[in-house]
Amino acid sequence: MKQTILVTGGAGYIGSHTVLELLQHNYRVVVIDKQCSFQIDHPQVTYFQCDIADSSLIKTICLRYAITGVVHCAAFIEVGASVADPARYYQNNVIKTLQLLDTLRACSIDRLVFSSSAAVYGTPEKVPIPETHPCNPISPYGKTKQMVEQILADYYTAYGMRSMSLRYFNAAGAYPEYHLGERHEPETHLIPRVLEAALNGQRCTIFGNDYPTPDGTCIRDYVHVRDIARAHRLALEYLHDNAVCNALNLGSTTGLSVLEIIDQVQEVTQRTIALDFRPRRAGDPAYLIADTRQAKTVLQWEPEYSDKKAIVSSAYAFKREPIFQNNYQNHFLRDKNWIP
Repeated sequence: MKQTILVTGGAGYIGSHTVLELLQHNYRVVVIDKQCSFQIDHPQVTYFQCDIADSSLIKTICLRYAITGVVHCAAFIEVGASVADPARYYQNNVIKTLQLLDTLRACSIDRLVFSSSAAVYGTPEKVPIPETHPCNPISPYGKTKQMVEQILADYYTAYGMRSMSLRYFNAAGAYPEYHLGERHEPETHLIPRVLEAALNGQRCTIFGNDYPTPDGTCIRDYVHVRDIARAHRLALEYLHDNAVCNALNLGSTTGLSVLEIIDQVQEVTQRTIALDFRPRRAGDPAYLIADTRQAKTVLQWEPEYSDKKAIVSSAYAFKREPIFQNNYQNHFLRDKNWIP
């Protein structure tokens, strides 16, 4: 058995895939999450329903389970909601993270992988976007991610806390074989929204078809959540052997327009989707594409599942599962033999 890793937000979309990735590589995992409505029932993972700011409980957990590293995925993620209520986002994403970091310091835990975002860049000056691109976030959500990255840089300088911030572009896809996928309420991500429209015979709203792109719709870089989960593990292992504070992009390096995604959903589902075009949303750039050369150099990471058909097909298979119709409420993966 390898080391024990703490995953905050480990019952969520990216967190749950990361937990599975760690289990499949023989790590023991402890999850803390405010919801814990979905859990992987396996002898090498333990769940605690609690807040990352509960310093007393988290200190007890870290010492009891001999935690050696942390993957920090717990955060509010809706850009629009961050604009409407920035105080809630700064409190949860920044202040509570600061409390978590100080708890980890008290436990002498000095290795952390942070779930960051391409939102730290704001409107890009060039694409593909390298890590050296200026960080000018345009939403409170993006600002919270940038603030935590800055805090981690200071904690590395002052306290020697090693960290790797992974700047995801558009996380997408699912792992239906293990009942893992997007279960956001409300759902704001494009692919599950388009799939829901296809499955329910609804119209799909598209914001902007007059961008300076080949088909007039925004182009984004979609990276499969399984590839993101693998990057978390590789980053933890890199930090085990290297004292650094770094930030890396995670993307497929291939841009797909909104209409290209819709065409792929129609092909996979064999259903036609009616579209409603609305004006552009403020702050939506025409192109967001990652330069991932640093992730390849530092972590030897490259996406394996991030072509558009693999992403859409996996998300579709997850949406079609019978248990999805029950919202996965309190569902557990009960087979303890599928992980070494």
